[in-house]
Amino acid sequence: MIRKQTRQAPHWAAVDWGTTHLRLWVLDRDHTVLRHAETEQGMAQLQPADYETTLVHLLSQDLRSNHTMSVICCGMAGARQGWQEAPYAPCPTPPPSGERATHVATKDPRLNVCLLPGIKQVSPPDVMRGEETQIAGFLARDPHYDGVLCLPGTHSKWVHISAGEVISFQTFMTGELFALLCKGSVLRHSVSATGWDDEMFTNAIDDAIARPAAVAAQLFALRAQSLIETLPPEAARARLSGLLIGLELAAARPYWLGTQVAILGDTEVAQAYCKGLAAQGSPVTMTSTELMTLDGLKAAYTTLKELQK
Repeated sequence: MIRKQTRQAPHWAAVDWGTTHLRLWVLDRDHTVLRHAETEQGMAQLQPADYETTLVHLLSQDLRSNHTMSVICCGMAGARQGWQEAPYAPCPTPPPSGERATHVATKDPRLNVCLLPGIKQVSPPDVMRGEETQIAGFLARDPHYDGVLCLPGTHSKWVHISAGEVISFQTFMTGELFALLCKGSVLRHSVSATGWDDEMFTNAIDDAIARPAAVAAQLFALRAQSLIETLPPEAARARLSGLLIGLELAAARPYWLGTQVAILGDTEVAQAYCKGLAAQGSPVTMTSTELMTLDGLKAAYTTLKELQK
């Protein structure tokens, strides 16, 4: 899907290569976006040999024989199962930028590809890949931020930021658990694919935070309530989401309690986290992950070019 086109000369490309999707921006020398493309050619659909072919196809209208185009990639292209592994930077660390990028040898001489690394945490063990670039973009706009970032998603992350560094982080499989319970458990008969109930959601958040050990029982109660009391499926969906996010908030309390939280996301899931935190009295702001990702890639490109001078 092409979102924007102009006649300016393309100079470099920024790529966010996820597990299921790929987002690409073509930019000019001044970092103005000339074109934006999205595809479903994520890591899960590709073998290592497919990455260059995919990239050349997506850039076919931008590549020129007299110009080598730099391409900066974040995300799963640098994973062990991706194009080529870009080793993790150890935490605590500033978000990895161009100085830690891994160069990829390509057959096409018109390409100069670099992969950004993720971040690893030894104790407790944890990793991120792709989110660090969103964090870099956030800090490029607010370099003095000192607080907590929440990055909702399939695997949501809570990140402590201080003095421009990722100090610690923790990942929760909340989004994946929600999908599994909706599609592969007995709750699939009770939960709708769409719809919402704000009151059910916020009550479930409170219940899970107050008694996290009882969440497994409260999950089955959703099925029982739908059979006995004809619980509406959209209400069941909202309560399931609230129980799982509340369980996460209970575990992540040391990150958010009494602290400013910036949520990187503008999806319905991110809004749910915002409502959940606000209900607990936590001050929250929200910002677009797409903007943060692109700003992080721009910062990495600038650093890389300065190192190459």
